[in-house]
Amino acid sequence: MPVTVKYNNKPIPRKQRILNRGYQYKRSDDASKTLSVNLVDIDSAILFYFENVIKPSVEDNGEHVKVPTMYASPERWNSIQKTGFMRDKKRQIIVPVIAFRRTSIARDDMIPQDKLDANNPHLFYTFEKKFSDVNRYDNFSTQIGTFPQKEYYNVTFPDYVTISYDFIIWTSYMEQMNKIVERVNYSAGAYWGDPEKMRFRTQVDTFTDTSEVTDAERFVKTNFSVTLRGYLLPESNFEHRPTTQKYLTPKKVIFGMETDVTISKPVGQAGQFIDEEVTEVSSVGKGTPTSKVAVTLENPLVLSEGTGVSVTNASSEFDGSSRVEHVISIGQDVSTTSNVTFNQTSASRLLIGEVLTYTGGGVSGGDFYITGSLSTTKNLTVVGDAVISGTLTAQEFHTEFVSSSIIFTSGSTIFGDTIDDTHNFTGSVLLSGSLKLNGYEVNEISNDTSLTDGSATALVTENAVKTYVTNQTSNQNTYFRKTFVKTTSSITVPATASFTAVTASAPTGLTATNENDFVFFINGQYMEHDAIAIQQSGSVLLLKVNTSSIGYDLESDDEILSWGKWNS
Repeated sequence: MPVTVKYNNKPIPRKQRILNRGYQYKRSDDASKTLSVNLVDIDSAILFYFENVIKPSVEDNGEHVKVPTMYASPERWNSIQKTGFMRDKKRQIIVPVIAFRRTSIARDDMIPQDKLDANNPHLFYTFEKKFSDVNRYDNFSTQIGTFPQKEYYNVTFPDYVTISYDFIIWTSYMEQMNKIVERVNYSAGAYWGDPEKMRFRTQVDTFTDTSEVTDAERFVKTNFSVTLRGYLLPESNFEHRPTTQKYLTPKKVIFGMETDVTISKPVGQAGQFIDEEVTEVSSVGKGTPTSKVAVTLENPLVLSEGTGVSVTNASSEFDGSSRVEHVISIGQDVSTTSNVTFNQTSASRLLIGEVLTYTGGGVSGGDFYITGSLSTTKNLTVVGDAVISGTLTAQEFHTEFVSSSIIFTSGSTIFGDTIDDTHNFTGSVLLSGSLKLNGYEVNEISNDTSLTDGSATALVTENAVKTYVTNQTSNQNTYFRKTFVKTTSSITVPATASFTAVTASAPTGLTATNENDFVFFINGQYMEHDAIAIQQSGSVLLLKVNTSSIGYDLESDDEILSWGKWNS
């Protein structure tokens, strides 16, 4: 008789499916999404690097043609291995093109990763979010005694792997292939990928070139492989727990306290009695109401007398078992209205009245008056002004600084009384008025480098003279060196020739530029100055000829040359 074995396939209760409800934080509105790196991300990083960084292209018929990069599916790669090239939907050979595929994945032993338990990994990075939405509030009264919550994210360590790829490049000519291989080889050892997302270190292996000829055309093919060092991090583990977990710190921590006695008339926060009698319930049971609560101190409190201080019941121990009253007193009344007597007082400063302060270095804060004589055997230093109503008698005066003029009751300040007196000054002399020297008045020292004021009462500085002379000399030298030859641009018969040029401007101090600064020749013959005149009209200089004085008329085919002060 066959034996039937039944297996219990009853579903596990919901409470037993989840080991830790801390993993159930709602993250639908969370800006910090779950981090993951999968194989498609790594393949996309390589494709992005080829299309946006390497940008392979060839030159065909004088135009730059972009070379497409394709990831070959298993079916397409199998077709490539059979035929040796790729065809489009119309069965046409695709050239130029780059195709690649992932060939192998191996764990990177250079960076070992031991999670011990993949379902519950203990190696992770921890990140703190600077701002958390849970700290937003509008009721300040409910925030008393709470702390801002901190928001943390734990990201599991990834698995480091080494991935290999095979690449094939097809072009029509070797010259085209060389440019693509050069670009790919230049990128070897770099980090391939999107800078805004993730990049991976790559290494390009040996390039292998072959040339193939079909019935329709000839093309060049190059094979090479790429080794990529990357990392993989799935979105969730085997228990469907995300690899990025969210944690929140508590706002408030409350410590509870229980007692097995009854507290009579406890005092509230405002000093009011809550109830006449409250019984606290502990884990042991309900206490018995009592009228008083006695607290005994293990280490009693003792007050002792000190220097100048007397204490009643001194040295009596207070342990809380009985009432002890202490009165602390000193020898005299020291209130603000009392007269206090001390044998000797030592202090860093003494305040007299409201503003006057006496210290060991002097008196500050107000006026200090002395009735009678003041004698000192040391030096007397006055920081402020000293006003002496009487006579000041001194054996010697040393003046270090005078901030204002010496005021006489009348007259002017006079230094010396004869012309042979010599006055020496060390330092600066500040004059608010004018300076008279042998009858000449000077009221300014000018640094006007252009000397445009023409003042008769100003002395110029060495810088002003040097700059003025340098500018004048430079302008004059520039003007003197301007000597150019011009040819007429047009001739108006019978007496006007036009030059498309501007005369040079004479600098200040020199005669303005005129016809005497030019020499004109007509067909190689000198033209007399008394028979010509020049006139500047915008960017054109007009040469006007007195035909009756010069003896001939101008003709349209005449050649007139000018040598003189042209601007350029």
